[in-house]
Amino acid sequence: MNELEKVIKEMDFRYFGMGQHNLDAETFLASDNTVLLDIRAREEVETVKFPLSHFCEVLEIPTNEVPDRIDEIPKDKTVGVFCSAGVRAVIIFVYLRSKGYNNVRIIPGGYAGLMEAVKPGKLFKKLNR
Repeated sequence: MNELEKVIKEMDFRYFGMGQHNLDAETFLASDNTVLLDIRAREEVETVKFPLSHFCEVLEIPTNEVPDRIDEIPKDKTVGVFCSAGVRAVIIFVYLRSKGYNNVRIIPGGYAGLMEAVKPGKLFKKLNR
């Protein structure tokens, strides 16, 4: 059995029922030792930027480049995978898990979820911790 098959076999009803694959943007950005992996296409990133330096490190690696640039993604941080709708995030989440990334989560909610998490009051709280 290869690593991808092992990861998929772990994803049973209990796994999804407990939400172990997701982490909402607000909780993710309030956490320490995180990196947001933005896997949107370059054109999307150029149109809508997320300068989140007050919250976390951001890596912009389009979905199709992740396999070639996987060494840029740290294994010692919580990796939150983000895309505009969630489909690509699921693909890269499973891919990273199959490559030994155990602390990886999908950031659900697309643009709306991320924007809600960076409102001024939440930024103020983060900066004053």
